[in-house]
Amino acid sequence: MSNPLEFPWLSVLVLLPLLAAFGIPLIPQSRWVRWYALAVGAFDLGLMVYVFARHYDLQDFSLQLAERYAWVPQIGFHWSLAVDGLSFPLVLLSGLITTLSIVAAWNLSHKPRLFFFLLLLMYGAQVGVFLAQDMLLFFLMWEIELVPVYLLISIWGGPKRQYAATKFILY
Repeated sequence: MSNPLEFPWLSVLVLLPLLAAFGIPLIPQSRWVRWYALAVGAFDLGLMVYVFARHYDLQDFSLQLAERYAWVPQIGFHWSLAVDGLSFPLVLLSGLITTLSIVAAWNLSHKPRLFFFLLLLMYGAQVGVFLAQDMLLFFLMWEIELVPVYLLISIWGGPKRQYAATKFILY
């Protein structure tokens, strides 16, 4: 195996969908937004599969592919990511389910730009939650994830979507 520390794989897995979400307003036609979101989701999922197949050792139960960068050192805030035997399947499952969700929402006609923006934002934050090794980073990713999920439920949910979204936030 090559040295996985040569490239910040986990940071790319988290930041790719987060940053790609902000490219959605630049897409000239709404019908292309679906393809853009699918390309980002599929690419990130493919990258996950590649990184874990190439650099993750299933026999080693310790933290792997660890990255740690001082972000706000004055308060001890670090961009610290790693993957272990518990987070490994959760990250892959998040990638698979979110990519399938993009396909499942293909015919969505109500505010598709906002929907796919929120979905990509949620995707990146969800992966960040599972990979975070710093409590402040975990909290930040969790909070970033809550906002898109709340909006997805409250705008595109079923008949009692406002009630469900409120319950989601409360719990």
